[in-house]
Amino acid sequence: MTRETVARDLLVRIAQDWRPATLASSLSVEDMVLADLIGREKLPIELFVLDTGRLHADTLDLVGRIELRYGIAAKLYRPERQAVNTYVVRFGRDAFYGSADLRRKCCEMRKVEPLKRALAGKRAWITGLRREQAATRSVVPFEEFDRVHGLQKFNPLADWSEDDIWAHIRRNDVPYNALYDQGYRSIGCAPCTRPVVPGEDPRAGRWWWESAAASECGIHFSPDGKPVREAAQA
Repeated sequence: MTRETVARDLLVRIAQDWRPATLASSLSVEDMVLADLIGREKLPIELFVLDTGRLHADTLDLVGRIELRYGIAAKLYRPERQAVNTYVVRFGRDAFYGSADLRRKCCEMRKVEPLKRALAGKRAWITGLRREQAATRSVVPFEEFDRVHGLQKFNPLADWSEDDIWAHIRRNDVPYNALYDQGYRSIGCAPCTRPVVPGEDPRAGRWWWESAAASECGIHFSPDGKPVREAAQA
């Protein structure tokens, strides 16, 4: 049984047994693979995007392409305007370059808080996490209970390699972010993401001014690399 078959069968089971379920799409190449599998099977699984207000134009361009290609209307969740205004007035728009604490505050208001709203009322959520992506993700399971949000969490691509992802993209002509063709391998907010050079870790372009361990935003893992579920229990 191929990895694609396993992932598709898991998505079918989620659609049948865990409605309402939603795909948390960062519009990464992994999430485009999941959108393709969901769209081609016409599964009743929603899709949402955390529009942080700082995403690349090439990233947001995929929202319309998903709807055009698969008929899936992505729902956008944005940070609370007052929270952003308070942060900018108090610290400065790009204060996250100044300290890890201010970077975490920015991620909290732009991603973590909107995620809570996006998952409200859902029984399950789906992500594009892969074990190969980073040391913090090396033991990502296919399925787990998310104690932080109180619902089931699925990672259908957990055992996929980067080569598997790109083979699926090319084989099925799946739309993807043009920034990947410019050397990006992990894409987040524009000011927090840069291309990587050959030999660098795929996530080396994320928050590169911080220590290597601080490579997460807090949605799946705490910024120190620990799973969110462990941080919550602690």
